Amino acid sequence: MKPALPQGTRDFDANTLSKRNYILDIIREQFELHGFEPLETPAFERLDTLMGKYGDEGDKLIFKILNNGLHRKDKNEVSSHFKNILAGKNDSEITERALKYDLTIPFARYIAMNYGKLPMPFKRFQIQNVWRADKPQKGRYREFTQCDADIVGSSSLLNEIELSLIYKTVFEKLSIPVEICINNRKVLTALSELCGPDNSMTDLAIAIDKLDKIGLDKVLDELRQRNFSDSAIEIVTEYLATQELENNNDKIEKITRLLGANEKGKEGIQELQTVLDSCPFLQIDFTLARGLDYYTGSIFEVKPTNVKIGSIGGGGRYDDLTALFGLKQSVPGVGISFGVDRIYDVLEESNGFPENTRQHKTVLLINFGDENTNDLLAISKELRTASISCILFPDAKKIDKQFKYANRKEFDFVLLYGEDEKKKNTVQLKNLANGEQANTPLKEAIDLIHAS
Repeated sequence: MKPALPQGTRDFDANTLSKRNYILDIIREQFELHGFEPLETPAFERLDTLMGKYGDEGDKLIFKILNNGLHRKDKNEVSSHFKNILAGKNDSEITERALKYDLTIPFARYIAMNYGKLPMPFKRFQIQNVWRADKPQKGRYREFTQCDADIVGSSSLLNEIELSLIYKTVFEKLSIPVEICINNRKVLTALSELCGPDNSMTDLAIAIDKLDKIGLDKVLDELRQRNFSDSAIEIVTEYLATQELENNNDKIEKITRLLGANEKGKEGIQELQTVLDSCPFLQIDFTLARGLDYYTGSIFEVKPTNVKIGSIGGGGRYDDLTALFGLKQSVPGVGISFGVDRIYDVLEESNGFPENTRQHKTVLLINFGDENTNDLLAISKELRTASISCILFPDAKKIDKQFKYANRKEFDFVLLYGEDEKKKNTVQLKNLANGEQANTPLKEAIDLIHAS
């Protein structure tokens, strides 16, 4: 059988991982500087932990895991249970667990389980893989890495401001020009109420969230199919027209005229204004809906302006999430996420990675034979003590073959230590980037490596 990868997954070689770590290190540094502490949760969760938290669209993308031991059960009985699954129902006889869809719901489950032990507000960051049974395409994978930062136990808008500043700093350090967009679900709730009680807030949010992908006409068609009235369609059309305005103040003014009389609308507009006063770099996008059911306040989305790929970050406030797990104490929360895989694709497409993303200089030590092994092992130890990555070539092959290996692996330097060098108590160091060679004591060679 010819080896192949499952659709929507990838292998990462050393060069790719070096670039990914470059991205992750910048993000992680900002999380830690802002006082977030790390957390990891299992790759899979109980199915009932995940289902019903992402809306109908999200639930369809959850990877379910078959229970163990199905092969030992009665085939007719198993078949009847599978019919339930094929009909779109959940059946605990077939599946009780699923791969996690995102990091937010598992985090909410963690908070609900550990609430009494955690100091509030609690700030955590999490960098792990998640899985979605989505259709693979550019920038969209079935297995991908999310980087989340969340603050729970506080309703203060200072949290939204802090997370906005993290976005700004990270993308500046990555040299990715972005538009950081903000909206508020309370504004969307006001729009839904204005459209009438017979219209679903979830249907409205899901349709509006598709505006960039399918265009205004198809969004309105979808709402008609969901039985939105003609008057409701007119209100939605006027609402979406705010996006034609370029200035945040103009957008606020127009949306206030449309929704300002609604109590939820007034509250959402005021929250937007408070965050914008401290973060004028944010762009209001009233078409931003983020179709996940759990958002209750501010919502964010980050889009690169130099590469067409969709969002590379997003998040928002979710003040009722822990109640889904039976926690009587209300725990407000807000968080953001970085899409590492898409960020990687943006940097790759725009040639935005630094020339060298490796953390350490690399040196290949040429192997001349067993008589020099102990000396070369001692040199290797000194190089590593000086934070220089090195490899002693394991076989005493011809020198040109060892050099070819060094070039192919893109080592920074080659170090030679033979009989002549041993007599002089020196090493011969060659810089593979510029071809320069130096015959020098090891300590001076280390200085040359660091200075390069």
